[in-house]
Amino acid sequence: MAKENTAPLKGTRDFLPEDVRRREHVLAVVRDVYGRYGFEPLETPAMERLETLLGKYGEEGDQLIFRVLHRGAELGRALDAVRARANGAAPESREEARAAFKRDELALADSALRYDLTVPLARVVAEHQARLPRFFKRYQIQPVWRADRPAAGRFREFYQCDVDIVGSRDLVCEVEVTSAVCEVLDRLGFDDYRVRLNHRGLLRGMIEAAGVPLEHEVSAITELDKLGKVSPDEVRASLVERGVSADAAARLLEVALVATDRRPDAQVLEALEDTLRSERGRAGVADLRQLLALAAHAPCGRRLRLDPSLARGLSYYTGPIFEIQVSDLAGSLGGGGRYDELVGMFLRQPVPAVGFSLGLERILVVMAERGMFPNLAASAQVMVLRLDERTTPEALRAAAELRKAGVRTELYPNIDKLGKQLQYADARAVKLAVFVGEREQAAGEVAVKVMATQEQHVVSSGALVETVRRLLGT
Repeated sequence: MAKENTAPLKGTRDFLPEDVRRREHVLAVVRDVYGRYGFEPLETPAMERLETLLGKYGEEGDQLIFRVLHRGAELGRALDAVRARANGAAPESREEARAAFKRDELALADSALRYDLTVPLARVVAEHQARLPRFFKRYQIQPVWRADRPAAGRFREFYQCDVDIVGSRDLVCEVEVTSAVCEVLDRLGFDDYRVRLNHRGLLRGMIEAAGVPLEHEVSAITELDKLGKVSPDEVRASLVERGVSADAAARLLEVALVATDRRPDAQVLEALEDTLRSERGRAGVADLRQLLALAAHAPCGRRLRLDPSLARGLSYYTGPIFEIQVSDLAGSLGGGGRYDELVGMFLRQPVPAVGFSLGLERILVVMAERGMFPNLAASAQVMVLRLDERTTPEALRAAAELRKAGVRTELYPNIDKLGKQLQYADARAVKLAVFVGEREQAAGEVAVKVMATQEQHVVSSGALVETVRRLLGT
C-alpha cells in the first residue's frame, strides 16, 4: 500500500522542537519590548465575517482572502442558487460578469480566515469602544492566512507581531510604534536594517504631479509598491499596461526614485516639495519633516530613511507609511503606517490610528541563515534513567522531586541497558543523568553523572536537589 502523503499543505509548515524554541526566543523579546512600551495584549478569532474583511485591502488583497464556505443545508441552498444563475442568460459585459461572480462568492461564503491583524483590531475598537481606554495601545501576536503563491520566506499561514495606537493623530505615535519595532530588532541582533519612510499624501501629490489620472491612483500605488522587488522598467511597463500613459509613468518613476542618489532626507523633501502642486502632497511633506525631527530623539531615529518609492499596497493607509528592509531579503521584515479611516468604517465616525507589524517568519528565516540564534537550551536539563522495575519507584520519586524544585527533568520511558540510556541522554543534550541502581537503592543513595565530563557523584537521596543545582550552576 502506498504511503499516505503526510507533508503539510503547501505554504504551511510543521514546527519541530528546535523551531519552536527559536520562535519562543524571538517572541519573548517581542513581548518584553512591546510590554515595556505600554502596549497591552489582544487576541481575536481566527475567522471573521467575510464582509468585515472585504474592501479593506484593495482589489488584489481581497483576492488573497481565504474564504470559508457555508455549512450543511445552507451551503446546499447556496450552490443550487449559483447553479440556477449559471444556467440563465450570460452577462452582457465584463462589469456584469464581475458583479455576478462577487454575488455568487458572497452567496457561497459567509466568513474568512483573517488576512491581517489590523482590520480585526478596528472591529474590536468599534465593538468594545466603551470598555477601552481613550488611547488604546495594543500588541497582538497571532497567525494570519493569505491565499498567496508560496515562495522563499513567503507562506500562506504566518505569524504577525503588531503594535498599534488608536485614538491619537499626533506623529509621536508613529515614533513610538517604530521605536518599539526597532528595539525588538536591535535586541535580536540585527544591525544592518533600515526603516523606509514615505507618506500616502506625498504619494498622492507625486501621482498628481506626474499627470496620472485619479482613476489610476490605486493601480499606480500597487505598481510602485513592487519597486525593489522588480526593476523600474518592469514597473513602468506594468503602469502602461494598467492604462497610465508612457509619459506619466516615466515622470512618476522619476519622482519616486528621487532619493536614489542618497541625498540627505531634508534635501529630498525640498526637491519633492518643489514638484508638488496639491495641498495634500505638501501636507505630507510637512508631516514627514515633523516626524523625522521627533524621531531624532528616539531609538528609531538612526534607522529611518526617506524613500518616495515606498507605496505599501494596502488601501487603508492614510498618512506616514513604513517598511523594514535588510540587505539579504527580497521582501521586508515588516511594515505599517497610519490608517485614520479604517476604524471609522465600522463606527461611522473618524478614529485615528497607527500601527507597525513585524513578520515573525521572515525574521526567523533571516536569523537562521545568518546564524544569529544563541545556543537555546533543550527542554530538559536532567534525565532520570530507569535501570530495572525494582528501582523505578525511586526514579519516579527523583524526577518528581527535581521538577518540584524547578529543574526541567525528563524521565527515560523504557528499561534499557545503562549505556543505551546514557547515549540517548547525550543525544538529548541534557547536562546531567540521574539514576538509582540496586546498590544505590540499598544505601539510600542516588548517582548523578555529568554528561560533558563523565564525572559521577553518588550522594544521599536527600542531597539530590542540592547536588543537581550545584552542578547546573543554578
